Formats: sequence, C-alpha cells, structure tokens
Amino acid sequence: MNPESVTRNSSPNPKQVSRVAVSVIVVIVLVILAFRAFTIVEAGHRGVVLQLGAVQPQVLEEGLHFKIPFVQKVIPVEIRVQKAESSQVSASRDLQTVTTTLAVNYHLEGTTVNNLYRTVGMEYRARIVDPAISESLKAVTAQYTAEDLISKRSEVSSKVKEALTAKLGLYNMVLDEINITEFKFSEEFDRAIEQKQIAEQNALKSKLDLERIKIEKEQEITRAQAQAEALRLQKQEVTPELIQLRQIEAQLKAIEKWDGKMPNVTGGATPFINVE
Repeated sequence: MNPESVTRNSSPNPKQVSRVAVSVIVVIVLVILAFRAFTIVEAGHRGVVLQLGAVQPQVLEEGLHFKIPFVQKVIPVEIRVQKAESSQVSASRDLQTVTTTLAVNYHLEGTTVNNLYRTVGMEYRARIVDPAISESLKAVTAQYTAEDLISKRSEVSSKVKEALTAKLGLYNMVLDEINITEFKFSEEFDRAIEQKQIAEQNALKSKLDLERIKIEKEQEITRAQAQAEALRLQKQEVTPELIQLRQIEAQLKAIEKWDGKMPNVTGGATPFINVE
C-alpha cells in the first residue's frame, strides 16, 4: 500500500468538520434558547412581562412560564407584606412640634402590579409610600392639640389609616395596618405637661381634704344634735316623783355609809337623818 494514499485517506474531510461544527453550534444555541424560553416566578412574587420594553397586560403567577427568548423579559415584583417605618415631624393644632414614629404594613395588589410598574416603577416606596405616610400623618396631627394626640391615640391612628388607605389605593397598593409607636414633643411642652399634672394632683388632694373636712364637720353636727336631742328627752322625762325617788336613793346611800357614831358638834344641836 502506498503510504501517501494512507495519509490522504486518514486526514479529516473539511466538509465533515464544518458540518460537525455547525451541528454543535446549533445544539448550543438550541440549549440556550431552551433555557431562555422559560422563567420561574418565585413564591410571594408576580411576573411583569415586558415585550421589547413594553409592559404587557398579562401578569404571571408563581411557577414556571414560557417566554419568547430575546423578545420578552419578566420582572419579578414582590407582593408579600412589606414594612415601612419612618419618623415624621409635624405641627399640632396648638402649634406644638411633634415627632411621630409610625410603622406601616402594606402589600401590592398582585393582579395589577403591571400597572404599578408602568406608572411608577420599582422605586414605589420612595416615590409613593413614604410621601403618602408623611402627608397623611401631617394632615391628621394638625387636627388635634398636643394633649389630644396623646389621649386620643387610637382615634388619631384610625384617621391616619383612613387617609393613607385612600392614597395608596390610587396606585393599587393595599394598606394592612399602621402602628403609632411614639409621640415625642419638645422639652418645654414636656415640662408644661408635668407641671399641669402636679397642679391637677394638688387640686385633687385639696378637693379630697375639703370633702374630708366637710364630712367631719357634718359628723360633729350630727353628734351635737344627737346629744341635744338626748338632753331634751331627758328633760321631758323628769317628774316630781322621779326627783323624790332620787332623793330617797341618795339618803339610803348615806345610811349605808354611816358607821353608827354620832358626829361631834359644838353647837349643842343633835344632828338627825331624815328617813321619811
């Protein structure tokens, strides 16, 4: 066998190599397309579909979904309850400066997250939630005096919740709950409240003392009236027979104490005991 012919037969065919390379590339492309053709929406999220940058009307639920590779893109949006906590400075109706710490729980409406993404984007907390909290809180605190904010906290909380629900609802957000954790006032106001409490305590003590004195006085009058009534009744019961009986009782007591000896007198008169 000619060595040259063996060498020519064992060398790779360029056409075959080209076909193999193309086949490998096609397989790789198909694998990539297969992976990019599917997307997974995780639990607690919804998928906003963008087709060539335009927001589509359908919203993807949790799970595995098909999408058009290189044409469609899925943006995951969380719909679980989120917490926004902030501290807002506002003025009360009596122009006292009050700092309110407020915790807000809210979530996005799952079926309309595409509209929220179209109109607001993913920065909805900074653009919508935080300003709505501040505006609602300032509008409500301006309706109450500083003291009322403390004594009517539940009422204030309800009004803030009502106002904030309306504002977030415009952007398909659902308000779950709010909690006013603290009202903080100026040092001057705190001192004024403390002095007022002391004055109220002193006034209450004085009132109680006055009531006690009044009761004691009424008790003394009642006792005096009772004693006077008793004397009056005793006077009504005194009769000549009672007076004579008392005299006889006194004489009998004197006889019981006599030792049988006549008293010594210098005047010559003999004493006697009337025993009638």
